[in-house]
Amino acid sequence: MSSVKKYINRDLSWLEFNRRVLEEAEDAGTPLLERLGFLSIVQSNLDEFMSVRVAGLQAQSKAGYAKTDFTGYTPQGLIKRLMKRSVRMVREQYRTYRELLRLLAKEGVSLSTYADLNDDQKLALTEYFKRIVYPVLTPMAVDQSRPFPLVHSKELYLAVVLKGEQGEEDEEDSTYCAIVQVPSILARTVVVPGRRNSRKLIYLLLEDLIKEHIGLLFSGYRVEAVHAFRATRNSDLTPNEEGAEDLLQEIEKELRRRQRGLPVRLEAEKGIHPDALELLQDELELSEAFIDEIDGPLDLGFLSKFVAALPNYDHLRYPKYEPVYPEEFDDTDDILPILRERDVLVYHPYESFEVVNDFVLEAAADPNVLAIKMTLYRVNVNSVLIKALSQAAESGKQVTVVVEIKARFDEARNIAWARQLEKSGCHVVYGLVGLKTHAKITLVVRKEADTLRRYVHVGTGNYNESTSRFYTDAGLFTSHPDIGADATALFNEMTGYSTPHQWSAFAVAPVGLKPKLFELIDREIASAKNGLPARIVAKMNSLSNQSIIDKLYEASQAGVQIELIVRGVCCLRPGVPGLSDNIRVISIVDRYLEHARILAVAAEGNEEVYITSADWMTRNLNRRVELMCPVYDKGLRLMLMNLLQMNLADNVKARELQSTGSYVRVSNDQTPLRSQFEAADIPLWKSIAAAFDK
Repeated sequence: MSSVKKYINRDLSWLEFNRRVLEEAEDAGTPLLERLGFLSIVQSNLDEFMSVRVAGLQAQSKAGYAKTDFTGYTPQGLIKRLMKRSVRMVREQYRTYRELLRLLAKEGVSLSTYADLNDDQKLALTEYFKRIVYPVLTPMAVDQSRPFPLVHSKELYLAVVLKGEQGEEDEEDSTYCAIVQVPSILARTVVVPGRRNSRKLIYLLLEDLIKEHIGLLFSGYRVEAVHAFRATRNSDLTPNEEGAEDLLQEIEKELRRRQRGLPVRLEAEKGIHPDALELLQDELELSEAFIDEIDGPLDLGFLSKFVAALPNYDHLRYPKYEPVYPEEFDDTDDILPILRERDVLVYHPYESFEVVNDFVLEAAADPNVLAIKMTLYRVNVNSVLIKALSQAAESGKQVTVVVEIKARFDEARNIAWARQLEKSGCHVVYGLVGLKTHAKITLVVRKEADTLRRYVHVGTGNYNESTSRFYTDAGLFTSHPDIGADATALFNEMTGYSTPHQWSAFAVAPVGLKPKLFELIDREIASAKNGLPARIVAKMNSLSNQSIIDKLYEASQAGVQIELIVRGVCCLRPGVPGLSDNIRVISIVDRYLEHARILAVAAEGNEEVYITSADWMTRNLNRRVELMCPVYDKGLRLMLMNLLQMNLADNVKARELQSTGSYVRVSNDQTPLRSQFEAADIPLWKSIAAAFDK
């Protein structure tokens, strides 16, 4: 079988994932404001895809690289397919947008056009423009003495075409162009005063307000046309880690270069004046294939803030869900004594992230705690953890924090955290040269009687309180001695010059994780060949590593039953006769972002279960510090298996990957089961499992 048929291309698979997000916006069963929120996610997803993946392919193409990847595509051929599919998706996105606005208007909320407003409303908005908006605007002329200005990536601008006023010699026939940035510091939607006795909410887009008053910026000229545009630039950082004397400063330089990255894509308002379009195309040096004229407001990312701010419309949202504090810690104010007796598993967002905060806060305040070590990849604003670590260091504890300052699009925030932690006396490490530190682990070392005990938290997701409310992630609290010893060794490797450790519990990338996965899969292959039950269940965000896929194909052909829950990219092609007959792949896109990475192997009742920070992608397995940790407690293993079984049984929000590369909704001819809603019933997957001892 040729490689073209064996694998699905990673980027084409990603577009299929974004289509599944778009389907949530199209689904009439999803609450209206949540549907608008999904449209916003489609936009932000596509922006990142263009600025990173498509930008990388463009760079390869310009460099003359024409080799095929393992899925059979050259950069040039792949770009054509990606742009064609992206344009179709954007058209569908905006058709959905118009339909949702129509439904929203029935609920008493409308995004109006300026022409539809009455005289009193226009007068009020003119006053708002002159008082608030006008002072912030800066017209930027483009002529021989004033070159084309820097257009920042993913910012909204207006292209203005002007004519000279009549009376000046030849000026009335001359065309001039200028650019005005729509200020992102102001709200994208402007509240319009309502009609008397009306309960309806009316909004106007900021760019529409500016368009109506654009003439005030160009006195002496006649406005011929004004249209919005938006450029996306290459945003992938390429720091010189080897040659950098100070990695922090090198990343800061790269952040400044990001806004000046090569243009990747131009979005222009439909009907844009040809002179303005020609100017933009020439200055940005983009071919027509990367220019998209859009029938609607550019950048639907504004919808997330817009719907979040709407008052008194909870009936158009998902019912509020308040995470519960883990019952294992309900009857105590102290977490560490519980962990001396047993391991505890928490599953967000159903269980509160506060327990992670409390774990670190308790360690920071405990006089018997000698050291706290932690990895940070993406951290929320006003993080409790940052404050706790700072307080611990200021009280004299040894605090070591591995901060990943190369976390894409969070670099600036992480640099700020790193500096704050250093000022407090923490030892801050920026990870290993050439590798991102993506492992999620906290180690607490405490003096107890005549010995030291180590307490560990290992997670599948970031130490981020904000995202923990809408990402599904698993976290393990333990004082198991093998895990504690491995945690110590891992931090020593990340901060010092330790040679690779002989792990007792962990598997760690970039050296040991892939071999461990191969070992586990090979064991199942041997079981299947010997006529024993053999099964692999794995949950992850993405699966794109060719060698892992080939190993799964080998396992399928040996008779191993493989069930994969892959939210996003999947390059494996299931259900191909003679290749992947025994592999099933589903994707769940629902209210929460499926983010947990879990692996279970072997026959039912005797599973080995692991949680991990790593997806099965080449970057995770070869170019990152990633961690896979076993779950030793039988009851906790059963909890995770229960959660995986819920996912596999989902027949409401699950889509199954076909051998063609497309996804179809799982058949719903039985009692509906929506796994995310089932998981909210914590006793359903936790109480039975808790009956097992270690």
